[in-house]
Amino acid sequence: MKKYFQFEELGTNYRREFIGGLTTFLAMAYILVVNPITLSLMDIPDLPDSMRMDYGAVFVATAVAAAIGSLLMGVLARYPIALAPGMGLNAFFAYTVVLTMGIPWQHALGGVLISGIIFIFLSLSGLREKIINSIPAELKYAVSAGIGLFITFVGAQSAGLIVNNDAVLVGLGDFTDGNVLLAIFGIIITVILMTKGVNGGIFIGMVLTTIVGMIAGLIDVPGKVVDSVPSVAPTFGAAFGAYSDPSFFSTSMLVVVLTFLFVDFFDTAGTLVGVANQAGLMKENKLPRAGKALLADSTATVVGAIFGTSTTTSFIESSSGVAAGARTGFASIVTAGFFLLSLFFFPLLEVITSAVTAPALIIVGVLMVASLGNIDWTKFEIAVPAFLTIIAMPLTYSIATGIAIGFIFYPITMIVKGRIKEIHPIMYGLFVIFVLYFIFLK
Repeated sequence: MKKYFQFEELGTNYRREFIGGLTTFLAMAYILVVNPITLSLMDIPDLPDSMRMDYGAVFVATAVAAAIGSLLMGVLARYPIALAPGMGLNAFFAYTVVLTMGIPWQHALGGVLISGIIFIFLSLSGLREKIINSIPAELKYAVSAGIGLFITFVGAQSAGLIVNNDAVLVGLGDFTDGNVLLAIFGIIITVILMTKGVNGGIFIGMVLTTIVGMIAGLIDVPGKVVDSVPSVAPTFGAAFGAYSDPSFFSTSMLVVVLTFLFVDFFDTAGTLVGVANQAGLMKENKLPRAGKALLADSTATVVGAIFGTSTTTSFIESSSGVAAGARTGFASIVTAGFFLLSLFFFPLLEVITSAVTAPALIIVGVLMVASLGNIDWTKFEIAVPAFLTIIAMPLTYSIATGIAIGFIFYPITMIVKGRIKEIHPIMYGLFVIFVLYFIFLK
């Protein structure tokens, strides 16, 4: 095993890999709570049950998808990179596709499954790199930052930090409310932990906030610590049933599938390159075994969709494990083991409320908007589509709308500026697709 994972060549050992894998798990364990709450729309009151996914089933799907994805990444690609249902993509799934567009969650899962299958094909064929390279870096950074603002807004709204205001649309919530104060405490403690560089700061912040909430009587104390694994039956295989409904095959679902595919493209590419660079695994500015890494990512998305969760992707939190010493895929195998073990601790996670998850969403938003610094704001033809992409996501409560607006304006500003030769032909195709999106969907 040491030879397969190249322990000697990379200067590592079992102890460092185990600690690195555990550190990565702690850094991303918040997804076990945030993802079920997001996909079940628990923070949105007065919704019909038909719009809500089963919390327990999504919890299981999240853990299984993360475990299988991390295991495949470790065994096939041998990278210390863990996977789980991605933040931003789950928000798009729940708040845009299901809540705003009114598409059944079963259809949304069907869209995730199709995007995963396409992703596998693109990974095996090499087309994926061509499509990624056709989209300008500035728009990639803008999409990441826009999603960061969007999930921050969602987190603040779900915790009551921001509420409806008929005069100016939004306003501050009631800061005398116990749950709002609990969320503020969570933000403060998580910020302190992250600023101090504590590994797993987001997860630890959630744990401390939950304990304070229990002491204050705002959160129920769980009756058990360990229990049987919840049933995955309510969501397992639901994606396949969507294909028998003629309404599934529509322009709106085409946009949904493309958005799942697009965001996963760049989440994965950015994480792979970033973490590989940090670990010193890049060779001549290229990523060895990139095809296997992409195959692990896309296969995990398919598995996750079948079990009942949104798109599974590589997590940038893996960098915390690398910082703790992880250098090989053995660390990812360790992370996968912890995700499987977490299945039995569902009672501890079931009591988590939006006041606890809001700080995690807000802090993840902070991390995602860091990409703003990579955009050249001095070039107006770049600044306009980038800015519109970013600002439209929280203002329209739709990630897809933000992407569509930015991709429509990009070729317009570039053509007017005389930089037509810099526009890849694929961008014109995306321009047409998103114009049709507004014509037929809006």
